[in-house]
Amino acid sequence: MAGICALGAMSPGPSLAVVMNNTINHGRMAGIATAIGHGLGVTLYALLTVLGLALVIAQSPTLFLVIKYAGALFLLWLAFKAFTAKPGATSTPEKGSARGGFNSGLLIAALNPKMAVFFLALFSQFVDANAALTEKLILAFTAGAIDTLWYLLVAWGIAAGPVLLFLQRHQQFINRVFAVLIALVAVSILLR
Repeated sequence: MAGICALGAMSPGPSLAVVMNNTINHGRMAGIATAIGHGLGVTLYALLTVLGLALVIAQSPTLFLVIKYAGALFLLWLAFKAFTAKPGATSTPEKGSARGGFNSGLLIAALNPKMAVFFLALFSQFVDANAALTEKLILAFTAGAIDTLWYLLVAWGIAAGPVLLFLQRHQQFINRVFAVLIALVAVSILLR
């Protein structure tokens, strides 16, 4: 699970664009605040997903299977989109201070409904109906911590320069590696 969360965080997209833009335009502290805000948004999505998914598992195994297969199909769609993405596609992130960075990081995560479906598909493989609350919390906080750490590294590295150049040069390759790995996860879900 940690590997898929890390690859999801590392995949270039709107979240990376926000962290990069805030770091480049407003300095390392704005980038760090953006990373923390984004990580909090991811943690909240993961908590809601893992707690709700356990309820679905306990009350309706048939509904759980429908969600599981829908999640696998969504992962295949994400893999297709990542594989066919053109390099250099970014969004226009919000500019601002450290507080503005935190807010933009939180909002880019919180306003991304794909994240909930991603976590549903991913956590369906790891959450048992009888799992203790502690186990569920560990899964959710692990996802949030991985996301936060990745974007903290991005903000720190971009402020120094070389990471930005690397990501720009290898964006298409990173997207394609992510696409292949996510497609493999989706296929393994469908074949179980």
